[in-house]
Amino acid sequence: MTTFRIAPDVTDAFPDTLIALVTATGLRGREPWPDTAAALEGLERGLADGVWQPADEADPRIEAWHTAYRSFGTNPRRVRPSVDALGRRFAKRGALPRINPAVDSYNAVSVRHGLPAGAFDLDRVTGDIGIRYADGSEDFTPLGEPEAVENPKPGEIVYADAGGVLTRHWNHRDAHRTRVTEDSDRVVFVLETLRATHDGDLVGVAAQELRGLLAPHCEQADVRYLGPTDPKVTV
Repeated sequence: MTTFRIAPDVTDAFPDTLIALVTATGLRGREPWPDTAAALEGLERGLADGVWQPADEADPRIEAWHTAYRSFGTNPRRVRPSVDALGRRFAKRGALPRINPAVDSYNAVSVRHGLPAGAFDLDRVTGDIGIRYADGSEDFTPLGEPEAVENPKPGEIVYADAGGVLTRHWNHRDAHRTRVTEDSDRVVFVLETLRATHDGDLVGVAAQELRGLLAPHCEQADVRYLGPTDPKVTV
């Protein structure tokens, strides 16, 4: 079991935070996931036909993350929130990346609903996970760069376990160690908003949509929520 904790000083600074934790066990990442493939293709058709486009930085959902990034010293136009970066690439290229079915599923849900999303392989997590301000001593190895080591700046919000930082700049980029692959068996997926008053229902819809994509390809999928009123959740 892994416990997620959001630090009191983080919820004090961002009191409208809501994080959905979608946990899947017994994932089967090497079989076809037709519903995920259809979700990606549907988004791409909508963009190509001009009937839909991803949220951009003028959207209140994205704007809230830009404001948060600036508050802890990150320039959000150089280091973009994950959903902002994904949406910009999608709008430019007309296609979403195909990584593996689990990652493709949360990317589809993220860009559809304008919510940052990520995931951690729970079998690669060390101890519990905290959402907290970095103190500057932590190590981070970026996804896809297993030989690189970065040190988040003091005051930057990170996800971290006992082994180091799992996500820099709150949700900009995940760590290589806990990356999700076709062989990941136990995974927790994260969907986030800083505007629960406005977008809490949207987070719930997105979490259930993601659960629906995962459920045919795992033994069990559950949804839990983390925020100021429930700052500690075990998955």
